Order: sequence, then structure tokens, then C-alpha cells
Amino acid sequence: MPVPTTTREYRLLKPEGFDKLTLTEASIRTPKSTEVLVKVHAVSLQFRDLVIAKGQYPLGQKDNVVPGSDLAGEILAVGDSVTGWAVGDKVSANFCVDHIQGDTTDAIKNTGLGGPIDGVLTEYKILPAHSLVKIPDGWSYVEASTLPCAAVTAYNALLGVNPLKGGDTVLVLGTGGVSIFGLQIAVASGATVIATSSSDNKLEVAKKLGAKHVINYKKTPDWEQEVLRITGGRGVDHVIEVGGPGTISKSIVSTRYAGAVNVIGFVAGVRAYHPSGRRLTDVRRAQAGDLSSLPGLILGKAVLVRGILIGSRTQFEDLVRLVNTTGLKPVVDKVFAFEDLRAAYEYLESQQHVGKVVVQVAKA
Repeated sequence: MPVPTTTREYRLLKPEGFDKLTLTEASIRTPKSTEVLVKVHAVSLQFRDLVIAKGQYPLGQKDNVVPGSDLAGEILAVGDSVTGWAVGDKVSANFCVDHIQGDTTDAIKNTGLGGPIDGVLTEYKILPAHSLVKIPDGWSYVEASTLPCAAVTAYNALLGVNPLKGGDTVLVLGTGGVSIFGLQIAVASGATVIATSSSDNKLEVAKKLGAKHVINYKKTPDWEQEVLRITGGRGVDHVIEVGGPGTISKSIVSTRYAGAVNVIGFVAGVRAYHPSGRRLTDVRRAQAGDLSSLPGLILGKAVLVRGILIGSRTQFEDLVRLVNTTGLKPVVDKVFAFEDLRAAYEYLESQQHVGKVVVQVAKA
């Protein structure tokens, strides 16, 4: 296939919403000696993409950004100094392209695709060779596009600093991308999973994926007490905490002494708690986001509260080995055409999905 010289790409002309996503055409420069040119086949979307579109991303974003962080594609060209990769290889790229191993730094954080630097909602993308990871055996490009953010985040949360072990209990909040991957990784690792959602239909999907216990938090508003009941008062070993200020206090109440609350998102509203774990009835304080009791809750249970900023390329590689060994497959809710990107954003924002929403960039 001849190497293309132009690409269609989306730009967020102004961070004022999805209607500012504009499909444009740009030239493609020659890859540097340490870079590769990838034909993008599929891109999965994240909650982060919604926040960036509205200019509300707390970690910063460039002007006129090409959005999107998670791709799967095919190498079309390699730089002169690139080793280990060849034209035709099926690859993904790490979320922060310079996060190879170890902890995140400011410099690494500023290489996050689709935020501080241009992302992957483009037909062709030049990437540093050191960011690449081979996609799992037998996976389609659509399937593989789901991994870089959601799956690596879940892997880092559950098998990173404080690895879970067989027999542990894991609480996953909701049925979005990270939560579903967390459920699947936990089950594959021999853990018992408790899943929450506001939808009984979504909870049925969670049960089919291996969740042993499910809780509808609309029907059971004090779901943290139900978690304690299920675990015989002990609490869970790990929480995949995606709600942020609206759920973190309840998550800590749900956790065993010295358990881990892995903080990943902030999609929920706010409630407030007394240090004893009893929910406050002062609605005005709760709505105002009063989290003054949080230090006492953390201290009172000696809980490890850990913020997760995706993960490294080496963790991504470890994840792929887990996938190849266990046969884990992603849950893809819906696939949209490249030209229908705004509709994909709207569907993601509607929270109707279970698992991942994917954009098919290449038609072949």
C-alpha cells in the first residue's frame, strides 16, 4: 500500500461541546527515525473525551486538539532506527506515549493522547515506536481499540501497586468501560465481584460476565451497607471507584480495613458522610460537596486510596499476556462510523452503554 500524504482528522475547534468537533484534512509529515506511521482502524471513546469536548478536563488540554486516546491499527511505515516493528504489524499505542514503565511524572502526563497532545481520531497517526504494543492474538481492531485507557486502567488498579489475589472480593461501580474490564480481570484472577448499576438490565450483563453479586443502587440507595452485608461485615478488598466525590465516601465504607480504593473517575454527584460511616441527612451539605469527613473515613479504616493515571506500556504488555492466556474478550456495546463521531459522543454521554463505544475509522 502506498504511504499516504494526507489524512482526515477531527479537530475540536473550541472546547464548547460536541458540535465543535470538525472533520478536516491535514498533510502527513515523514516519520522521524524513531517513529512509525499507523493506519488507524478503530478508536474507542472514554468519559475523558466528553469532558475534553466541553473544556473541563482537569489535567489540561491543548487548543484545537485532535481528540481520542485509544487506537488500534496497522503499521504502514517505520523510521530508519526502529527495531522490533515492521510494516503490517497490528498495534495499539499506550495512552501516554512516553510512559514506558514506573510511575507517572509531569513530563509523562503531558504526553497523553487527545489532551495535552493531539490524539487518534484521524485516519493516519505518527507515533513513537516506544509507545507501541502488539494487539492480542485473534482480536479485531475494534476489540483491540478498547484496551489502552479502560483496560490498562483496570489492570493497573487491580494488579499494580497492591495486586489482588484469588479469593479477594472486588467492588466495581457501574458498567462503563473501566468497570467492566475491572470485573473481567478480577474474575479471571480468581476474585469474587460485586457490581452496582442503576439498571437491572445492565446488572444482568454483569452477572453473565461473572459478577457473583449485583446491587441496583437506585433500589438500594445505601448500597455500601449491602456490600458490608454481602461480605459478612468485612468489606471488600478492592473498589473500582469511578464516581468521584459522589461515591468515594460510600466506597470507603464498603472497604475492609487496609483495603484499596482505586480512584479512577468522577462521574457521580456528591453525598457526605459522618466518620462512623453513617450517611449524613443534611442534604444541603451533601449537595454542596462536603467531603470534610473523608480524612476520618480513610484513617478510620487505614484504607489505601490510590489515584490511577492509566498505566505504563509495560503494564499494557502484561495485560495483553493476561488476555492471551485467559481468553478474555472485551464488551463492545456499539460501533459508529468515523463520519458519525458526534452521534458516538452523544450515545456515550447518554450512559445507555455497557462496556465500550467504538468508532470504526477505516472501512477496510
